[in-house]
Amino acid sequence: MESVIDRACAAALYAEGDAALDTGASLLAAAPEADAEAHRRGEEFVRRAWDRGWHPADLVRFVRHELDERRAALAATLIAAETARYAELPPRWRRQLAELPAPVPRNLPDRFRYAGDLLELYRLLLRLPAIEPVGPPPGAAADHLHRPPAADEPRMLTRIRALLAKAEATGFPEEAEALTTKAQELMARHSVDEALLAARAHSRETPGACRIGVEPPYESAKAILLDAVASANRCRAVWNDDLGFTTVVGFEPDLEAVELLFTSLLVQGAAAMTRAEAGQRAGGRKRTKTFRQAFWMGYAQRLGRRLADGAERATAAADGAAAAPAGELLPVLAARDVAVTDTAGRMFPRTTTTRVRGVTDLDGWTHGTEAADRARTGGTPREPEGEIAR
Repeated sequence: MESVIDRACAAALYAEGDAALDTGASLLAAAPEADAEAHRRGEEFVRRAWDRGWHPADLVRFVRHELDERRAALAATLIAAETARYAELPPRWRRQLAELPAPVPRNLPDRFRYAGDLLELYRLLLRLPAIEPVGPPPGAAADHLHRPPAADEPRMLTRIRALLAKAEATGFPEEAEALTTKAQELMARHSVDEALLAARAHSRETPGACRIGVEPPYESAKAILLDAVASANRCRAVWNDDLGFTTVVGFEPDLEAVELLFTSLLVQGAAAMTRAEAGQRAGGRKRTKTFRQAFWMGYAQRLGRRLADGAERATAAADGAAAAPAGELLPVLAARDVAVTDTAGRMFPRTTTTRVRGVTDLDGWTHGTEAADRARTGGTPREPEGEIAR
């Protein structure tokens, strides 16, 4: 005998339009005994998403973009229930789960509306495209779950996070510059130490990948910024503008660095843009979307050159340090670069390079490049346009 949830799904999920959703929601709302089964069906749809390459943060971000915050919170509720069945999850999954919206109570504001939200969410989950996997789905055996950290890794990451938090909080641009610079130096040193350790131990570790959300507005400029951060940390980045994320390929310590630094630079950039707009308003000039787009593009472009220069200096300094005998480091890093490039090529065999439109607001560009100067030292500006893999 066909269950209520089967009839509700048949009515709502495989037909278009609000009338179909209303029919399915009415069936569920009239059958309180079907609540548990309805949520189990949602967890099943979530589990299918993992098999298609999605992670918790990706899924919630996509639901928020396609539907709204209410349905995103409902998706987070199903995700929390589904992932609770696994004895062990990768660290990146655990971090994503900790940052999900709080679970929502059932059947609020009323049974009909809640049932409609469920079915509309299920309709979206049912049609999720497959995306490039960045690690095994939950429940699969994964050696990296048990990878021992380097001896100083927890302390090093704690120091880096603390420096970037201070850079985001300070109201003094020179202090933010010094703190961010120090954090990047620690990241570069940590990356070099990990590379040498892996080479000397003949480690079989291979590059991995993570996805980082690139949220609107001004997502093209933010994607360029993320690409620059990835390149400076020996990673490769591919932007999927349709789904709102960039996939970053690299070794795990470098992926950590990219996530930390990109998040911090977004915070610092947003604060700098707010200050720049306040100054413009005080001068009697109204700021527009073109100003903000130009600001982010200038910020991303200038930081790209400066981060690249900083990475080159850090590598040159490490090559002559006591921890790396002369001539040892560069071949190790070159081999890792080849491994990252090969992995990215296998994951994305058909990427294209998109040229980003130039900016039209000189004030915005100028303020953005000045903000980049305060976030990072060294280097020279590029032209106000850019390219990015997608």
